[in-house]
Amino acid sequence: MDPPRALGPQGSGPPYRDGPLTPSERRDYARLRGREALRHRRLRYAAASVLLVLAFVLSPLAVVAAWADSQVSDTDRYVRTVAPLARDPSVQNAVTDRLTTRVVDNVDVKGITDALSNALAKTDAPPAIVDKSHLLAGPLKDALTTAVHTVVGKVVTSDQFAQLWDGANRRAHAALVKTLTGEGSSAVEAKGDSVVLDLGTVLDKVQEKLVDEGYEKAANIPDTDKTIPLFRTDKLDDAQDTMRLLNVVGTWLPVTVVALAALAVWTAPAHRVTLMVAAIGTGVMMVLLLLGLVIARRVYLDSVPTTMLPADAAASVYDTFVRFLRNSTRTVLVTAVIAAVAGYLYGPGRGARFIRSATSRATGATGRAMARSGLRTGATGHWLDTHRRWTTGIVIAAAVVALVLWNYPTAACVALVLGIAVVVLAVLAVLGAASTVDGTERTKDPIGPR
Repeated sequence: MDPPRALGPQGSGPPYRDGPLTPSERRDYARLRGREALRHRRLRYAAASVLLVLAFVLSPLAVVAAWADSQVSDTDRYVRTVAPLARDPSVQNAVTDRLTTRVVDNVDVKGITDALSNALAKTDAPPAIVDKSHLLAGPLKDALTTAVHTVVGKVVTSDQFAQLWDGANRRAHAALVKTLTGEGSSAVEAKGDSVVLDLGTVLDKVQEKLVDEGYEKAANIPDTDKTIPLFRTDKLDDAQDTMRLLNVVGTWLPVTVVALAALAVWTAPAHRVTLMVAAIGTGVMMVLLLLGLVIARRVYLDSVPTTMLPADAAASVYDTFVRFLRNSTRTVLVTAVIAAVAGYLYGPGRGARFIRSATSRATGATGRAMARSGLRTGATGHWLDTHRRWTTGIVIAAAVVALVLWNYPTAACVALVLGIAVVVLAVLAVLGAASTVDGTERTKDPIGPR
């Protein structure tokens, strides 16, 4: 907008502009502009700080929520979660012992010894033998326990048991919903302060095997408790309430955390530094989450009585159920480390400049060697060389999209995508340098300080 104009006396004469600012006015103006700019920068830093704190606090919850949501919504992933339990020796031993006890407890050993005493009495056996026949109850029960344990062990350690386990869990995928929300009914149920697994199908298979082995009476074993406890906690109701909330926000909470971090980077005056802070803070929160899982494991093992579930079996159950959560946490941690390192390498630090310069010299020398050998890339290579910033951004964006579209990426997946992106960038740099053999080797920073 043009500065105000003034007219001569009585409105006549040509208009004229105000004169230039005096030195004191310029100093005042510069001081006011600097003060306003500083205030604006402080507001931007304050807003970015608030956004980062929110992102840091919500990041562990986002990882847990995404894990819980995937376990509920993805049947294949849930089956992959519980499948190793059927093949874990400690769990197999616990299931074998529990099923053996259930079967033997339903055998009337006292009735057998009483029938034996009556039979001996009818054959006029010596009274001493008849009176002491009840002493056979202990050895008879031990022998029966050994025999049943052997048969049950064969069933539980067989491939058929693993197939039954996987099939039952696949058909009863609502089990996890029951565990986390306490709603519906399935193979896994929440009873009081315990989470139990219904092994009715397995027990039926054991009865069939006992009959096949010659124990015909096993077919008459009455229905009994066919469950085995997986978890026990006096805070199950609170945990279920928390998991219900996490299931609701399981899809949007991770998106919200990413959006908060991106908005913080965009809001802050120093984008690169803020990106590094966001990555480092997220990495620290992932380390704390891993430590929390270790502490929770100890608390869980201390809360499970050995009479309910042996310590080694309880440890296997916990480790199996949370292993995908650990994998997700490590994946986010590795991604955060890569983002922090990338932010540093794009900065003005001496080490970052040295790495960029050395990389540029190496790719340039390789490209020119190709050109001298006749493998020139011509106009295409020249375009790649002059649009290196664009091609770098496209490759990085493609790597990010690949990780977003990858179902449940692991730390190894992140490393693989990073390796491919680095190789592609190196190849593009070599092709750009191979466009000509003329010119001097680039030693300046191809990116420049950020």
